[in-house]
Amino acid sequence: MIVLGVETSCDETGIALVKDGRSILANTVSSSLKLHSKYGGVVPEIASRMQLESIGGLYRQALKSAGIKAKDISLIAVTTGPGLPGSLLVGVSFAKALALSLGKPVLGVNHVYSHIYAGVLRHYAQIRFPCVALVVSGGHTSLFHVKSFSDIGVLGQTRDDACGEAFDKVAKIMGLGYPGGPLIEKLAASGDKDKIRFSCSGTRGELDFSFSGIKTAVLYHLKAKSPKSAGERASLAASFQESAINVLINKSLLACKRKRAKQLLIGGGVAANNCLRRKFEAACEESEIKCFFPDIALCMDNAAMVGGLAYFLYKEGARSDLYLNTNFNN
Repeated sequence: MIVLGVETSCDETGIALVKDGRSILANTVSSSLKLHSKYGGVVPEIASRMQLESIGGLYRQALKSAGIKAKDISLIAVTTGPGLPGSLLVGVSFAKALALSLGKPVLGVNHVYSHIYAGVLRHYAQIRFPCVALVVSGGHTSLFHVKSFSDIGVLGQTRDDACGEAFDKVAKIMGLGYPGGPLIEKLAASGDKDKIRFSCSGTRGELDFSFSGIKTAVLYHLKAKSPKSAGERASLAASFQESAINVLINKSLLACKRKRAKQLLIGGGVAANNCLRRKFEAACEESEIKCFFPDIALCMDNAAMVGGLAYFLYKEGARSDLYLNTNFNN
């Protein structure tokens, strides 16, 4: 069964072809990131315009790369939220039109749940349900209890900024540029992570997150200390990164303890951070928990994770009509 995945939740445009939920035949992605960099964040109108211009070409490219014809597609899967309304509209409209023209079924898929599935694409044979999942990106920081592909419950989530958003804002405060995650990680590599003690704000829910306070703490530190040397700035980045990653680890392990889970799936753009990967692997090994990461390319928004998840959802009876769900805030 070949599933065509369509992903347009933010600034990337993704078209993928996935066979039987596990074998990626093609995974094409176009990003408008460079166009947003000078604004310090994603401009929705630019994102949707670029998606509108590129989605048809990516579709043709994916078919050519996979070496198949449109008639070979069994199901069309598309992200229906959460995300930017204008961007989601481009993807949903394309998927609906294609489904109608080919006479194929179409299935709406949750973007965040797709990030959970990204790690399954690589480690399918090892995953056992139920397990705990962490999705950590520029727009989302949430913990889930995953009983099956169609039974996912929220355990905790950010109450203000997402972790990736905090990385972006700290990078902006430090004058590093956008996107902030890779820039903070690169600078932090030469810094002393124990030089400055930062902490994330407490939350009422023990598995919820808050990153607005640590972002403000970095701002106040910059104003008070005015670090100018390369070493001081590197240590500032390293101390921030260390604190943000530690709270992710502590709450993820707590979630595993609460649910007696022995496996942890980690997905989302921030999961591409190599420091985060090393620290999670060490902490999980110490706690006798197995953690699973996607390939680096699948941490970012892509359509392979959409198509892969849709295969199993469809097999379990999930269905959408051509109207889909156009409430893009859900």
